[in-house]
Amino acid sequence: MTYQSNFKRYELKYILTARQKEEMVRAMSPYMSLDDYGLTTIRNLYFDTDNYRLVRHSIERPAYKEKLRIRSYKKALMDEMVFVELKKKYKSVVYKRRLAVPQRQALDCLREGTAFENRCQIAGEIEYFRSYYGALCPVVFLSYDREAFYSLDESDFRVTFDRNILCRQHGLTLDRDIGGIPILSGDMALMEIKTSGGIPLWMTRQLTAMRLFKTSFSKYGTAYERIIFPERSLLYA
Repeated sequence: MTYQSNFKRYELKYILTARQKEEMVRAMSPYMSLDDYGLTTIRNLYFDTDNYRLVRHSIERPAYKEKLRIRSYKKALMDEMVFVELKKKYKSVVYKRRLAVPQRQALDCLREGTAFENRCQIAGEIEYFRSYYGALCPVVFLSYDREAFYSLDESDFRVTFDRNILCRQHGLTLDRDIGGIPILSGDMALMEIKTSGGIPLWMTRQLTAMRLFKTSFSKYGTAYERIIFPERSLLYA
């Protein structure tokens, strides 16, 4: 299985209406193309401690934060490959390390602390993360429909649009159907600009013309603030 295992880039986020999204895609057409996967439904399981230490730290917007998830780009059976992703952000730069393993092995390692069969550096980093934070468990299933565009000039400049972002706290494996509570209204899309360098001039002009401004938006953080935390707070009322 060939895949990119290391990422270092900027990720800029914008919330668009359906109409704005259509306008942006038209403006991108001379410069970018939809990737070969077309519209993809992405499934994610986010791992955290029993007191949600990772996400609580993240929503405080510190200079450094990190999170751990497993991801698949389709419904994945327990013996099928998924990505274990360790994602860190420091002073606006995103670093992502990922490892492809069968889903059962990923769950066993992250929940029980067993070692990955692949003894590589990234596996060691994930295992250290798990041992540092102690017991981790899947706490949120997040899914969304994604369209990803790549640059025709062969640079690493990419743009993605995520819609139908759903969150739930049951059925926490990647072999389940999607479903849950929306964390964005139905006609909205999350646009992400991903680049290791600068933004092309044509995109800068388009953002200015459409009066789009970057925002801070974490899918897991938003799910925690809007869905998980209100439910937990009732326990202490």
